[in-house]
Amino acid sequence: MIPLRDSTRSRSFPLITISLIIINLYIFLRQYTSTQFELERIILNYAFTPIHLTEQLQVLSWPGLLHLPLITSIFLHGSWFHVIFNMLYLWIFGDNVEDKLGPGRFLLFYLATGILANLAHALTDPLSPIPLIGASGAVAGVLGAYFITFPRARITSLIFIFFFVTIRDIPAVFFLLVWFLMQVFNGISSLGIMGNTVAWWAHIGGFLAGILLMTLLKKNEAPHRY
Repeated sequence: MIPLRDSTRSRSFPLITISLIIINLYIFLRQYTSTQFELERIILNYAFTPIHLTEQLQVLSWPGLLHLPLITSIFLHGSWFHVIFNMLYLWIFGDNVEDKLGPGRFLLFYLATGILANLAHALTDPLSPIPLIGASGAVAGVLGAYFITFPRARITSLIFIFFFVTIRDIPAVFFLLVWFLMQVFNGISSLGIMGNTVAWWAHIGGFLAGILLMTLLKKNEAPHRY
């Protein structure tokens, strides 16, 4: 299922959501036009590698406590497919979560869920030398927030069933629950597999972090119209 739009009407201009999308696309364009040497330096300096955090925490160094790749990795992507799908999900679900939280709190929420998603990934394999990049964990946090905040919304989705393609309106609860269960299934299946290229546990951790943080942060506001 590929989401195309949702039924929830945003009551404010999604400044942070649009800004994040522009920043992510700009950074990926810079990655895409970099030389191989420059790209390797970007990954080395700004991607999140679990073993680097583990080593720094073992010596209780300040870089370990202030590990910037936990944040910078959220703005890097591995391919056009990677960045476009992440930004599609952020565009569809992010504006409503931002509308609920307000721009400032939404930005902090987005960064916090991205960090927690990276940490969830590191907990499953703290000695992994494989760099992690992508906004997927932070976007998963947005999905978790949407899941508990707009349960009556509907998601217009492109659905593929073998060679049959259709467009249907699907309840947001069902759409996001199916998405989450797929991450859990793949996450469990990936445990113990070396060289796994998808950080399923970052998705899972981000989604659960989004639910938790949104529960703590959401305001008592008038209900949205659907």
